[in-house]
Amino acid sequence: MAETQAPTVEPAAEAKPDGDASAPPAKVVKSVVLTGFGGLKMLKVQQKPEMTAADGELLIRVRACGMNFPDLMVRQGVIDTPPKTPITMGFECSGIVEGVGENTTGFKVGDRVIGFTNYNAWAELVSVNANHVFKMPDNMSFQDGAALPMNYVTAYILLFDMANLRKGQSLLVHSVGGGVGTAITQLCKTVEDVTVFGTASSNKHEAVKANVSHIFDHNVDYAQEIRKVTAEGVDIVLDCMCGDDTNKGITLLKPMGKYLLYGSSNIVTGETKSFFSFAKSWWQVDKVNPIKLFDENKVIGGFQLRRLLFNQGQHGYVREVIEKLFKMYSAGKINPTIDSVWAFEDVCDAMQKMQDRKNVGKVLLDPTAEPKPKAVEPEKPAVSADAESGDKQEKKEEKPVQDGK
Repeated sequence: MAETQAPTVEPAAEAKPDGDASAPPAKVVKSVVLTGFGGLKMLKVQQKPEMTAADGELLIRVRACGMNFPDLMVRQGVIDTPPKTPITMGFECSGIVEGVGENTTGFKVGDRVIGFTNYNAWAELVSVNANHVFKMPDNMSFQDGAALPMNYVTAYILLFDMANLRKGQSLLVHSVGGGVGTAITQLCKTVEDVTVFGTASSNKHEAVKANVSHIFDHNVDYAQEIRKVTAEGVDIVLDCMCGDDTNKGITLLKPMGKYLLYGSSNIVTGETKSFFSFAKSWWQVDKVNPIKLFDENKVIGGFQLRRLLFNQGQHGYVREVIEKLFKMYSAGKINPTIDSVWAFEDVCDAMQKMQDRKNVGKVLLDPTAEPKPKAVEPEKPAVSADAESGDKQEKKEEKPVQDGK
């Protein structure tokens, strides 16, 4: 793995109220900003003016932020409707309410909360629509709070509201060692006699094998291996990969089976956008014939949480799901798996780890954390002018050895 370069901290210009040159400079907060689409060098830690809570919003002092695979896709610019840059990254956070905007009810300063954001979460302070903020249970830590929204809401809706997981069923889950994958396996244990087939990188097998019934390397013919265990196939396929995995997943379905796509991580193959990988991922997907689905009694669907929440206005439904998850957490039925926690200044290393598929569970950012010390290369000993001159003279006096002489 190539060594990642730590983002530099760029100060914001000191802002002063108009007409008052003696006024103190405006307060600033630290943010992780995407300055343009591309590699890790496009991420910068910048100082930005402190915001206030607008009408219907809450100002949250952030204690932890979640990192998700869509963040990598945003950085590369390979998502639908990419944002205009520069923009502060991040879609979820946990923290403490520091300000309450006008016409905002149900919250007060000091409340411990988690929030969904449409970007802007990776900052020390963020203003969030109150419809997308939820009070945390008393026994929930800020790290668990930041690990729960995107992963567990996605997993719950996929399993119970879309796939209708029931006792005795079987399912295939890709990237079972990732944030959503670990959430799915935990939720599956709340239903009796569920068989979970999982795929993951071979380096994760030891860490995740206890969470699944069968584990396979994604690079092998996992479809054939699953058929050896259950010739009939599986009831549910949850796919975050897309591409050829879509075709394999649909083929693996039993009659009355459901295939659900909730990501397209096969698009990300390097540090920057690959048009070949992008085209290949979609080109490999066979055209779906509704008549064939009708004949084979199969269901195909898709799910995208951010669009459901921010574009389709389903915050009431998401709140119901969050409340169910909070109860499961308080009862000890679910517990987010935290892979690692990073300072804002180490965001490039954190993102590289996720891109290399080396994380098991959730990767978090902590705005209060100290950055990790960087390795310093030892200085080379100074060479004196006399020694350097002697080396040159010695080389000059050397004569080549000729064959036979």
